[in-house]
Amino acid sequence: MKKRVLFVTQEMQPYTALSDIANLARRLPQKTHQSGMEIRVLMPRFGTINERRHRLHEVVRLSGMNIVVNEDDYPLIIKVASLPGARMQVYFLDNDEFFKRKLLFTDEEGKSFEDNEERMIFFCKSVLETVKKFGWSPDIIHCHGWMTSLIPLYIKTAYKNEPILKNSKVIVSLYNNDMDHAFSTQFLKKAVIQNVEIADLEAYKLDNEVSLLHGAVQYADGLVKAGTSLSDALVQQLDTSEKPLLDSIAEEGNLDSYIDFYKSLLQDGE
Repeated sequence: MKKRVLFVTQEMQPYTALSDIANLARRLPQKTHQSGMEIRVLMPRFGTINERRHRLHEVVRLSGMNIVVNEDDYPLIIKVASLPGARMQVYFLDNDEFFKRKLLFTDEEGKSFEDNEERMIFFCKSVLETVKKFGWSPDIIHCHGWMTSLIPLYIKTAYKNEPILKNSKVIVSLYNNDMDHAFSTQFLKKAVIQNVEIADLEAYKLDNEVSLLHGAVQYADGLVKAGTSLSDALVQQLDTSEKPLLDSIAEEGNLDSYIDFYKSLLQDGE
């Protein structure tokens, strides 16, 4: 049976502007598919994405769920598009309240959106509920970007007994992250969901500030060093962690090293 890899990313070419995340999220799933694994890709449907040009259409059988964030219900719409020339489909998680605006994470003046905390929680919960709706059990879930940082926590706590997700290994790629300390400590209360306690979210605090990557590292099964200017605290955390680590900077973009990393992580779990 083919191994399955789910890619969860906040950015991806050609749907968002060029960045380290968008570039890798475009190339790595295709490489993984070519290596003989099954893949799926999930990302937010930002308002910057032209649905007509990229031929997005709603997946009616998957849509219709409501996602609770901070005690409010938000409808989840799921759309899909085929990536030209790659024989790949990308699934987009959409909600007008969170993703209709024409900018990704900051306003015209470069100020972070006030609801980025809620947008992130909505996205992470939506990813896992969508995978359940797929009925498709991923062997590996590879997370790219700060918006995915709660997925390792939720997998290891709230969703740990879900048949579709309980055996999934979670990999977190660590990029240069200007959002890492942008959240208020109220974020931790908002991120609590069923079967998650506030104590579980203490991993997302560092020196009394919210540190998304610090928490993601603690709950991940494998780590990828993908940024060249990570914080000193994060570098120290990686140096002391005993979790499998791929230094993709040292590999200079060698995608084969990712495939080998996936295989070694799966072998360790057998």
